[in-house]
Amino acid sequence: MTAPAQHNPADTPADSPAVSLLDPELLTDPYTGFGRLREEAPVERVRHLDGSTMWLVTRQDDVRTVLDDPRFVNDPARIENGPGDMRATMLASVGIPEDYIPYIADTILDSDPPDHTRLRKLVSRAFTVRRVNELRPRVEEITADLLDRLPGAAGDDGAVDLIEHFAYPLPITVICEMVGVPEADRPLWRDWGTRMMGLDPASMASAFREMIDHIHAMVAERRARPADALLDALIAVRDDDGDRLTETELVTMVLTLVIAGHETTAHLIGNGTHALLTHPEQARLLREDPGLAPRAVHELMRWCGPVLFTRPRWAAEDVDLGGTLIRKGQGVEAVLVSANHDPRHYTEPERLDITRTYDTRGEHHLGFGHGLHYCLGAALARQEGEVAFTQLLGRFPGLALAVPEDQARWMPRPGLRRLVELPVRLG
Repeated sequence: MTAPAQHNPADTPADSPAVSLLDPELLTDPYTGFGRLREEAPVERVRHLDGSTMWLVTRQDDVRTVLDDPRFVNDPARIENGPGDMRATMLASVGIPEDYIPYIADTILDSDPPDHTRLRKLVSRAFTVRRVNELRPRVEEITADLLDRLPGAAGDDGAVDLIEHFAYPLPITVICEMVGVPEADRPLWRDWGTRMMGLDPASMASAFREMIDHIHAMVAERRARPADALLDALIAVRDDDGDRLTETELVTMVLTLVIAGHETTAHLIGNGTHALLTHPEQARLLREDPGLAPRAVHELMRWCGPVLFTRPRWAAEDVDLGGTLIRKGQGVEAVLVSANHDPRHYTEPERLDITRTYDTRGEHHLGFGHGLHYCLGAALARQEGEVAFTQLLGRFPGLALAVPEDQARWMPRPGLRRLVELPVRLG
């Protein structure tokens, strides 16, 4: 990786950045690559996937500032005399048709108050801790059923792909039942999610088009034949009071909830299982004491969470961040993977320890984000992880990787750390 340069508030060059998000080291070993930046150049220029340049922020204190400081916004079009709608420009650069861009660029994940507050209020009740706790028996039932089927999914060599047969089906079943996506349509979402997360612009663009067209058709069907799910509640809000939810926002909300509700959790389960199987002493601790599950999920989100950095934020004014001047209108990527391994905040951060404790209350990692855009479905994702890890290890105490650790296939996707497959033997 190109050696990074130090910057100071009086020196913010606009020339070629020192870092590319496609740098092989950042793709193959993001812990080392982003960790080196954290120690040598904690606020560094970076070339984004569409060729635009931004700042990369890697230390935990600075990452928390970017995610929680109102001087950084999600919608660059709100900045007076700013860069305009950079999100639309970036999406167009990868082939998203103009009439589909609002469904992707103007989501709850990309909005600022008051729109963000309005949209989040419409769905937050479905994701409260109380509501999530009420869902636990159903999550346990789905998990048990998937585990019952695992032996039958083994190939001729006795190996089972845990991503395909467990890590993906669990969260997509849960979120689709909540939202109201018919069971027959769920394999489509798996395919769309895979294509959307890939690096082929044509495949990515077609996946978005197909998803959006599908949701429009699903909304029309449910208007004609209502059921009792979150989708029906959102349709009622839209039809009863269009000022609270536009038709585009309705489709976008369904898209966001289903994709965000299964992709991240699937790879938390995949990454976390791989981590436990390569640290058998940690797997043993959890198997012997399932009460460690909540702490284990938090530690796995810190140690190997699937989201490496956040969606871009833009400076609404000049901001001095970690000794570097971020100019008004410039974009910033907040790197979660380096922040979650920051030795300024963790003792032996590279050590996986599901018994790890802290001196203060609260969530000490940034795997679910921070601030206004803290993950809406965090409680559900944590619960699914707790149930998945404890039932999996309890049902199959001899569970082991079917390939050597160094032969694990990781998808080379900037911003995400996810396994292509996870072959295991059930023992």
